[in-house]
Amino acid sequence: MEQTGVAKPQKWTEVIEPKSNLFDLQLKEVWRYRDLLMLLVRRDFVATYKQTILGPIWFFLQPILTTIMFAIVFGRIASLSTDGLPPLLFYMAGTTLWNYFAECLNRTATVFKDNAAVFGKVYFPRLVMPLSIVISNLVKLAIQFALFAMFWIYYMLTTDVVHPNLYILLLPVLVVLMGGLGFGTGMIISAMTTKYRDLVFLLTFGVQLLMYATPVIYPLSSIGEKYKWFLLINPMTPIIETFRFGFTGSGVFSWAYLGYSAAVTIALLLIGTVVFNRVEKSFMDTV
Repeated sequence: MEQTGVAKPQKWTEVIEPKSNLFDLQLKEVWRYRDLLMLLVRRDFVATYKQTILGPIWFFLQPILTTIMFAIVFGRIASLSTDGLPPLLFYMAGTTLWNYFAECLNRTATVFKDNAAVFGKVYFPRLVMPLSIVISNLVKLAIQFALFAMFWIYYMLTTDVVHPNLYILLLPVLVVLMGGLGFGTGMIISAMTTKYRDLVFLLTFGVQLLMYATPVIYPLSSIGEKYKWFLLINPMTPIIETFRFGFTGSGVFSWAYLGYSAAVTIALLLIGTVVFNRVEKSFMDTV
């Protein structure tokens, strides 16, 4: 006879345990939630322009209007050098990359504050949320890069100042570095904004200032040796210069500079990992 009243061992579908390793991001668990990740990517893309008149056309209008403004203000009025490149192509190259980095940084930096209601009710790997921001911005980057490619092909066919080379193949590396920089830096700032809300306003202002310390509106070659080191401290400088060099043949490329950007990216990712794991455990008490 079967014994009754004996409890059968239960099989749990989800076991939530405290993290013991600050460097453990539980990437295997993130992979299990990849459907949620893709859902959040789609949500970010659709929600941004859901109730707008022009919709995704803003993806094209924003870089075009920014490029035209830069060409007028910095090209014609300020007469800044463009390294012999057509101004529209020069500024489009810089703004295409900078927009991706700035968007990743700005939105990742407020991920805890913006999603506190969701984090407090539903369990899922918290890393999914900032990763969805970085991935969804890849869609915008792809659209704006297609716009840049049209300018690039036009000037390559109609002028003799555009000389692409094999360093174009570094484009995937540059995208990874930009995403890593925005993600790592954003997670560090996000952890700080859980206690100090006014850092969000400082961040917006700081990102705008940082653009002027990056060769977006001027080439690195136009800066004297006395001040060039200051710009090279910025890890985005070698990334943008490498992009321009690969696609146009104009700019400054150095494996050492690019290696420096990679090293800074890795360092920020490691620091961001530690900060993320520490804040994740108690951020609901401070947000």
